[in-house]
Amino acid sequence: MKDEFEIKTVSKKQAAEILLKYHYLKDESNGFKSGFNYGLFMGDEFVGVIIYTGFPVPELAKGCFGLGRNEQDGLLELSRLCLTPEVQAEEHNLASWFVSRSIRMLRKDTRVRAILSYADDNHHKGTVYRACNFGYYGLTAQKSDFWIKQDDGSLKKHSRGSVRGLDGEWRPRSRKHRFLLVYDKTLTCQWNKPNASNQSEERSDDSLK
Repeated sequence: MKDEFEIKTVSKKQAAEILLKYHYLKDESNGFKSGFNYGLFMGDEFVGVIIYTGFPVPELAKGCFGLGRNEQDGLLELSRLCLTPEVQAEEHNLASWFVSRSIRMLRKDTRVRAILSYADDNHHKGTVYRACNFGYYGLTAQKSDFWIKQDDGSLKKHSRGSVRGLDGEWRPRSRKHRFLLVYDKTLTCQWNKPNASNQSEERSDDSLK
């Protein structure tokens, strides 16, 4: 039981307090997308945040479910999950408890047909999502990002648009483990599930999204 914890809706500004300090993507978290934001509190102490947003691009729902641009209502991504290191270390299974309870709240707040989540292979393998009964659909395809050379010699990842004529370099992007929780039984995922041997090889100890 986690009676000492409470989950509340929080603002983007509140969520940033946790993400900018503790999330492994903190360098990119200034521009994180706000959506259904839930905070985890231990008494008056703010100790965690989880954010659900719509699918980032319509093509994702097309590839996953074969849905067109006007058929994507209720498709959500668990886009951020973070706990303070102290509470994560002290409270066993708190992350999976937080995910499960926040999904209950989310389903009361909005229509939920499916929830997608990724686990960056450079940081964790998604154990928390397996514990919450998400189905595992293997790793994303290998892709690369273009990094633009700045005036001071540093490199900054190019977000979008043509790279023709830009000074910089291509770098391989870390692959992500895909997890999916489907509530709408009319949806059929078109991604292939890896076989049992591949799944066992990809299992490991975990952190957070």
